[in-house]
Amino acid sequence: MPRTIFLLRHGQTDFNVRGIVQGSGVDSSLNDTGRQQAAQFFASYGQVPFDKVYTSTLRRTHESVQQFLDLGLPHEAHAGLNEISWGVREGTRITMEEDEEYRRVLAGWAAGDTHARLTGGESPEEVATRQRPFIELLRARDHERTVLVCLHGRALRVLLCQLLNYPLSCMEGFEHSNLCLYKLEYTGSVFTVKNFLDVSHLQVAG
Repeated sequence: MPRTIFLLRHGQTDFNVRGIVQGSGVDSSLNDTGRQQAAQFFASYGQVPFDKVYTSTLRRTHESVQQFLDLGLPHEAHAGLNEISWGVREGTRITMEEDEEYRRVLAGWAAGDTHARLTGGESPEEVATRQRPFIELLRARDHERTVLVCLHGRALRVLLCQLLNYPLSCMEGFEHSNLCLYKLEYTGSVFTVKNFLDVSHLQVAG
């Protein structure tokens, strides 16, 4: 039987609303909407028999799955799952329309220059490198049949590229939103996506 991997982006923070990048250096909490999103996800998936919950080391991922942790499920936090570092720009507002450096770096990533980075930040290649020990751990723990992994938007895109054998230049194709779900099956050799950008759980009362 294939294993099932739930990949979840954290819930909304006030920084998300304001368009301010958090990266790995801003350890923010969920706002009221984010906490409601977390409750809605738990309402839909709280009965799933998860063998393990994995998060980044950042607060917003822990808070997004806190109700699962309150059940006493085994939990590990891995720095390899932390968000990409946006360097000196963390804690500032960045938009494609207003920021030439951000626009140039993202265009470079899409064109295949995945070693590019914002000043003082990480490149997607560096994020991929620090994710690989976690991926090897995930592959090796075949006794964990159903797993919940909560991480961050850009980190999620990089992880999906690695699990599905896409070049990192394709990562923009993996869209995300707060508390969205990508559900994967793993046969022991191949990961396949079963749910893509699933937000159906956010339609239930929470």
